[in-house]
Amino acid sequence: MSERKRPATRAEEIRQAIEKDIFQGALRPGSRLDEESLAARFGLSRTPVREAILQLVHSGLVVKRPRQGAVVAPLDLHRMVQMFEVMSEIEGLCARFAARRMSPEEKTRLAEMHGKAAQLCEARDLDEYYAVNRAFHDAIYDGSHNDVLKDMARSLFARLAPYRRYQLNHPQRVEGSFGEHGEVVAAITAADPDRAQAAMRKHVTIQADIFAEFVSIMA
Repeated sequence: MSERKRPATRAEEIRQAIEKDIFQGALRPGSRLDEESLAARFGLSRTPVREAILQLVHSGLVVKRPRQGAVVAPLDLHRMVQMFEVMSEIEGLCARFAARRMSPEEKTRLAEMHGKAAQLCEARDLDEYYAVNRAFHDAIYDGSHNDVLKDMARSLFARLAPYRRYQLNHPQRVEGSFGEHGEVVAAITAADPDRAQAAMRKHVTIQADIFAEFVSIMA
């Protein structure tokens, strides 16, 4: 089955542009996000700008302060590293359960996603690769067949999503990510829970290491 990319909404496009500004250092911690200025920049009404800011607040990249409005959040590197540590354990457990519980159809679907990612990796299509990457992780959450674990994984993934997206800009990171996914797919397909858990933990830990380098420009 082929993957169809859902067109990004105006709010998502604005959010991604602001995320890029934050990660590239154009918007520093404490910088104010003015709705009127942003609307003028993107040539849109304030409604999608307001929605984009709410998405950024939800992810933790932006905070709202009395009399200041929305501002770029101060970076708590220690807390972010802790979140990645927890994420590696949660996703590792998802992969472990998936190796034991995924149906043949679910495993086939996961392999198909990985095949689609191969094309995007070769084409260096980072936006589409990230979309398939997110679906890949989500399929493993579902494959755990544990509703509590799925909810925990999705909640934390949402908080870390901006960082996971932009670490793909690191040199050779897309190729590395694809290779790590291949290890996870192979272990799940072989119904090897120990190997699946270890491969997924390694994958998320590498993301955390690259994240630490990536945010140094924000210090």
